[in-house]
Amino acid sequence: MQIQTFGKVVFAAILASQLTACGILAVGGVAAGASVMADRRTPGVQAIDHGIEMEANAALSKRLGDNAHINVTSFNQKVLLTGEAKDADVKGEAGAYVKAMKNARSVFNELIIGPSSSYTARANDTYLESKIKTQMIFTEKLPSNSMAIVAEGSNVYLMGILTQSEADLAKKVASNTNGVKEVFVYFDIISEAEKNRLEQQGKAEQSQPTTPPKFQ
Repeated sequence: MQIQTFGKVVFAAILASQLTACGILAVGGVAAGASVMADRRTPGVQAIDHGIEMEANAALSKRLGDNAHINVTSFNQKVLLTGEAKDADVKGEAGAYVKAMKNARSVFNELIIGPSSSYTARANDTYLESKIKTQMIFTEKLPSNSMAIVAEGSNVYLMGILTQSEADLAKKVASNTNGVKEVFVYFDIISEAEKNRLEQQGKAEQSQPTTPPKFQ
């Protein structure tokens, strides 16, 4: 029991050190291999998500330059845009570009119209993420290894593959974290039976569902 607790502490410390000032965190295993096994996405979908983030971040930075500060987070091929855009046209252009990407299943454009955030604000978001992440790691029955946590302007955005009870718990943990303004959720909701199957299989089904996912 003591060994498990110590492991969680070390795990939390390592995760906290990997946060970026842009305010994006994907919660997974310590090592790359462990992350693949712990995630409810298949390794293939994880790779697609990584590719979406890399391509979109690079392209939007090149296209929009100083007109926007954008963070791109992809989880299970659902793409979240957070940050700031100079005006509505810039926001629309960013959303349209990502929607046109062939691997993007859906896009949530949460860009705020206004000047880019300060480094102080981004540092605060990074700290906020670390607090939420730690709370989730130590919360029983919460699969923190299958979620993405994004903080922007003290608002928190959660993505992941969870059951309804897990989703409710995740939102509660984030909402009760000191310093959080609002919590927005973009979960793919799965059944208890699917959860058990994924836990036994160790990875998510590679094929996408034939019906649209339910959202919290």
